[in-house]
Amino acid sequence: MLGLMQDWPLLIHRVIDHAAIQHGGREIVSRSVEGPIRRTTYAKARHQALRIAQRLSREGIRAGDRIATMAWNTDRHFQLWYGITGIGAVCHTLNPRLFEDQIAWIVAHAEDRLLFADLTFIPLLERLQDRLPSIERFVVMTDAAHMPQTTLRGAIDLESWLDGADGDMRWASFDENTAAGLCYTSGTTGSPKGVLYSHRSNVLHAMAALQPDSLGFSARDSVLPVVPLFHANSWSIAYSAPMAGAKLVMPGARLDGASIHQLLEEEQVSITAAVPTVWLGLLNHLDATKGALTSLKRVVIGGSACPRAMIEAFERRFGVEVLHAWGMTETSPLGTVCSIKPAYAGLEGDALLDIKARQGHAPFTVEMKITDDEGRPLPWDGHTFGRLMVRGPAVAASYMRGDGGDILDDEGFFDTGDVATIDEHGYMAITDRSKDVIKSGGEWISSIELENLAMGHPDVHEAAVIGIAHPKWDERPLLVIVPKPGRSPTKEDMLAFMTGKIAKWWLPDAVALVEAIPHTATGKIQKTALREMFQDYHFKT
Repeated sequence: MLGLMQDWPLLIHRVIDHAAIQHGGREIVSRSVEGPIRRTTYAKARHQALRIAQRLSREGIRAGDRIATMAWNTDRHFQLWYGITGIGAVCHTLNPRLFEDQIAWIVAHAEDRLLFADLTFIPLLERLQDRLPSIERFVVMTDAAHMPQTTLRGAIDLESWLDGADGDMRWASFDENTAAGLCYTSGTTGSPKGVLYSHRSNVLHAMAALQPDSLGFSARDSVLPVVPLFHANSWSIAYSAPMAGAKLVMPGARLDGASIHQLLEEEQVSITAAVPTVWLGLLNHLDATKGALTSLKRVVIGGSACPRAMIEAFERRFGVEVLHAWGMTETSPLGTVCSIKPAYAGLEGDALLDIKARQGHAPFTVEMKITDDEGRPLPWDGHTFGRLMVRGPAVAASYMRGDGGDILDDEGFFDTGDVATIDEHGYMAITDRSKDVIKSGGEWISSIELENLAMGHPDVHEAAVIGIAHPKWDERPLLVIVPKPGRSPTKEDMLAFMTGKIAKWWLPDAVALVEAIPHTATGKIQKTALREMFQDYHFKT
């Protein structure tokens, strides 16, 4: 027997419809690439999205066609998402920080037909366009007054392209499992792989993100997604914020500490989200200017492990709650958020920080397990390391065009490539990527735990740990440090600081000072490049 409820497919355009109807006057504030702050509303954004959908249809774009964007977080980019998906086409967000060869490969693999780009990226695309044969036309996301001379194929500014589109149309109707978004993994091993999201997966993921123990947005919040729209759906914020009716503040291209602080204060932002490197910039700016955070209540930190010292700085110095989160492109991306369950509600001080440094527990729609290398389940005791596996309605079942083959185990779990522990209350802690864990004398050492500990030293700006071959122990940890200006911590300084906080045999065998640590296009420490930097390094024995 089937239920007698209405068949109401979970389509993305229902999100912007709801925002326009229930929260139509709520602001979307955007720092434009041209410079000035732009202000619009959810009702006006919906109308613009309908105009985009109408114009795409007239351009000959049909359901299933891939439309690329190369753009910052702005109101125009936000509207494009809804306009593209509203006709059943696929919004493919390109990461401009990837290598040019990767961008060309990704566009060819996706077979994108149109490419919408911010002014910032015109020089890059002019260099690349001969390697992008599938792109029929480039639309520059500006108006005629700011449109530069360009050799881009069929180039036109967005506002002129929209001339004659009045938005008098209906959204298309289709199955909720229709593809909606496309993001590619950063391709640290092999070619990048396409993760193809559906309308259903994105709507369910946004609803999961809105749970009180997840991101928990409300209509009373002002939300600043510093995490780019081209980083795994901007952690769903482009869907979850309008779903809740929160004010949406877009930072544009300026992601430095001073610019972010200005928006936080002027727009009375209550919740913001980004990777740790962004927050390092903000905290350094606040230190230099003795600035304050007067409205901010919560900061979501993910993308890579959040240093304990960063959590402590936000919470103890500025009174801002930190939500440590974990996810990946393949999980849409939110997999866990570290909110506090009743079991830990009575903790204070360092004991509470110990919990907040974990990646947290899974919201409804995400299931986790840890296994050994043979796929056998391991206990949730908070100590046993294992391969982190996940499944759920917003977790990838395969990659685009079948790349990578079968990526699920017999129970439908996806291997994240992370090594983790899970405690009895369901709190997961990443100890390493499986390829980064340091194997010393047959035992594992967590590079992430060492990095987070080193970041707490007052002379350290950034830290990374890699395994270096050792004649006796197979591998031993090398601690690589970017010191704060005017500081030069020694090996003895660091070992004295770390002693007693970790097992003695985990202590690094050596410390190296560098001017900069390489990062991936998504802001993570690039361990492969770091290993290349130290490929000739040998421990003194």
